[in-house]
Amino acid sequence: MSRKLTAEFLGTLWLVLGGCGSAVLAAAFPQLGIGFAGVALAFGLTVVTGAYAFGPISGGHFNPAVTVGLVAGGRFPAGQAIPYIVAQVLGAIAGAAVLASIAGGKAGFDLVASGFAANGFAEHSPGGYSMVSGFITEAVLTFFFLLVILGSTSVRASPGFAGLAIGLALVLIHLISIPVTNTSVNPARSTGPALFVGGWALQQLWLFWVAPLVGAIVAGVVARFLDGSDEARAEQIAAERNARRSESVREPA
Repeated sequence: MSRKLTAEFLGTLWLVLGGCGSAVLAAAFPQLGIGFAGVALAFGLTVVTGAYAFGPISGGHFNPAVTVGLVAGGRFPAGQAIPYIVAQVLGAIAGAAVLASIAGGKAGFDLVASGFAANGFAEHSPGGYSMVSGFITEAVLTFFFLLVILGSTSVRASPGFAGLAIGLALVLIHLISIPVTNTSVNPARSTGPALFVGGWALQQLWLFWVAPLVGAIVAGVVARFLDGSDEARAEQIAAERNARRSESVREPA
């Protein structure tokens, strides 16, 4: 279990450092900034690379909403959810701390004034979108993100391509929603920067926990329906049991 939690910690740290780092350090760099499209691509790349690096160890969740959605979909044991979520949040905080250390090395950088890639709505939305718009955006996009994850990791899916599908889905999600909320769909990703910004970011953080978790739970329920027969579910459970058995054989005593 400690190996899995370490992998989740590192994977979430990488996601925050790569995704939020691109937003803080490179998005608006004078004349050569990568813009919204670059930030969206950066988040997708962190998930793709993290999935292939850490996925074989922990499953590559890096996101409390993913963990909860997998539990709701019958793909992950509920008893392991809390330790996974704690590891993810700690990883996000560590990633934000590293990013703050880097960004603070530039003269005149004001972490709070910059927004530090924190998520927000109303006056703290990049496009001025309301709380209702933000909630709908986060819930619906997390719903579809989990459907992509659950579908691409099904026993019916082509093996080896899940990480790519999931990463591309996250790119698309960011292209849609950066103007609305600065894109969360990940409560841990939202928590890391919010702790450093404080104030409004912490006051609005509730939405970036509640909306993604709601979307994830609904997706898990829908995915169970889409899986179809009990036979398909039995195949999925058997495949995952065999994978865990193989992993336990490889682990040192």
